[in-house]
Amino acid sequence: MTELRINGGRLWDSLMELAQIGATAKGGVKRLALTDLDKQGRDLVVRWGREAGMSITIDQIGNVFMRRDGVDNSLPPVMTGSHIDTQPTGGKFDGNYGVLAGLEVVRTLNDLNIKTQAPIEVAFWTNEEGSRFVPVMMGSGVFCGAFSLETAYAAKDTEGKTVGEELERIGYKGPQVPGDHPIGAYFETHIEQGPVLEDADKVIGVVPAVMGLRWYDCTVNGMEAHAGPTPMGLRRDALQVATSIMQEVVAIAHRYPPYGRGTVGMVQVFPNSRNVIPGEVKFSIDLRNVNDELLDTMDADMRAFIERTQATTGLGITIEQVSYFAPTPFHPDCVGAVRNATEKLGYSVMDVVSGAGHDAIYAARLAPAGMIFVPCKDGISHNEIEDAKSEHLEAGCNVLLLAMLERAVVL
Repeated sequence: MTELRINGGRLWDSLMELAQIGATAKGGVKRLALTDLDKQGRDLVVRWGREAGMSITIDQIGNVFMRRDGVDNSLPPVMTGSHIDTQPTGGKFDGNYGVLAGLEVVRTLNDLNIKTQAPIEVAFWTNEEGSRFVPVMMGSGVFCGAFSLETAYAAKDTEGKTVGEELERIGYKGPQVPGDHPIGAYFETHIEQGPVLEDADKVIGVVPAVMGLRWYDCTVNGMEAHAGPTPMGLRRDALQVATSIMQEVVAIAHRYPPYGRGTVGMVQVFPNSRNVIPGEVKFSIDLRNVNDELLDTMDADMRAFIERTQATTGLGITIEQVSYFAPTPFHPDCVGAVRNATEKLGYSVMDVVSGAGHDAIYAARLAPAGMIFVPCKDGISHNEIEDAKSEHLEAGCNVLLLAMLERAVVL
C-alpha cells in the first residue's frame, strides 16, 4: 500500500472551487452556517459525493454522511470529515480541507478499484465554527449527545433566526436521528492553525490529544473618581487590579509548559473615560492544558491569586467559569495508524497537541478517533490570508488514505 497516492492536483482544484462560494475580496471565504452560501457549498460537495458513487444520509441537525460501500456493509464505517462552514473572515482550508481530503480518498479508491471490507464515509458537520449560532461544534455535539437537538434548534443568530428554521429553509433538516449512525473509527485531517509544524519544518503532525480548556468571566469592582484630584495611594482603581490578574494568567501558563496556555481576549472598562479612574472591569480568561490534572492546578493557582489580590486591595473580585471542554486523548489505535502511514510514506513528522477544538473531540466519545495536521503559513487561521502549500495538503491526504485503509482493511 505504500505506493498508493492521492491526486494532489484534483484535491487542490476542489478546494479552490469550493472556495469560490462565499469568496471575499481579500482572498478568503465567508460562508456562515445555514446561509444560502452554506447551502450552495453543501450542494456542491454532495454532488461531488454522488458523482463518486456515494450514497448520502442527512440527519436532523444537518450533518451529512457520504458513504462508499464496503464488502461487508454490516460493519461500522471508517469515517473521516470536518466542516465547510467558515468564520466571517475565514480562509479556504479550515475545515474544508478535512472534508475534501476525505472525498479525495474515495476518488482515489475508485480510480484504483480498491475495495475495503468496511464502508468508507465522509462527513461534514453542521455549524462547527459557531460564528452565526452557538454553541460551537453544534452538529457533532448533538450527534454525540453533548447537548440536545431541541437546544440546537432553538439557537438564534443576531437577526433572531433559529437553527431549526434555517435548516428547514435550506433543505438540510434530514430524517435520521443524530447519533443513530454507527462509526467504526474516525479520522480528521486539518491545517494546524498554529505555527509549530512550520517552525519545526515538519510536514505531518500526529495529534495524540486536544487540550482541555476552561473559560471564565472575571469582574473587578473599584470606585470611579476624578483622575486629577485623587492621589495614587487613595485610589480604588479596578483596571490596575484587573491588569495584575491578567498578567498572572500569562504567568500561570508559563509555569506549566509545554502546553500551558493563558489568554485574556476580551476587556470591558467602565466608565471608559479618559480622565476617570475605572470603577469596574470585566474580562475573559482562557486557560488550556493537555490534561485535567494540569488544568485543575492552573485553575487553583488563578483562584488563589485572585483571593490574595482581593485581600490586599480590598476590591471586590468575582470569577465565574462559563465553559469547560475536557482534554481529549485520541485512541492509540488511530494515532498509531497515522504514525504507521507517515512512516511508510517517509514524511517528516512530530507530535502536535491541538490547542483548538475540532469535531473529532465529539466523535472520539463514540468511536476510536485520531487527527492529522499539516502546516499552514505563519500559523494563521480564522483569517482571510490563511494559506497552505499544496504539497503539504497532498501529504496529509496521503497519510489519511493509508490510515483509513489500515482500519477499513483492503481486499
